[in-house]
Amino acid sequence: MKGQKGFVLIHPQPHHGGFSHLIHDAIQQLARWRQLHAQRMELARLSDAALHDIGMSRADVWQEVERPFWDDPLKK
Repeated sequence: MKGQKGFVLIHPQPHHGGFSHLIHDAIQQLARWRQLHAQRMELARLSDAALHDIGMSRADVWQEVERPFWDDPLKK
């Protein structure tokens, strides 16, 4: 096409399994669990007015905070 520069698409190399792949996946999972924990603690620190603004009650928050760290609602 006129006036456009060509681009080379680079696809990530697929993982070929092995120990390094397992370590990478484990680190990613631990990071996700840490993120979930941090988000739940931040939610617990919100004021009642802020919770009202997002449509949550204090009971909703405690229900979320009491979930186990591995319970990921997005299944990431």
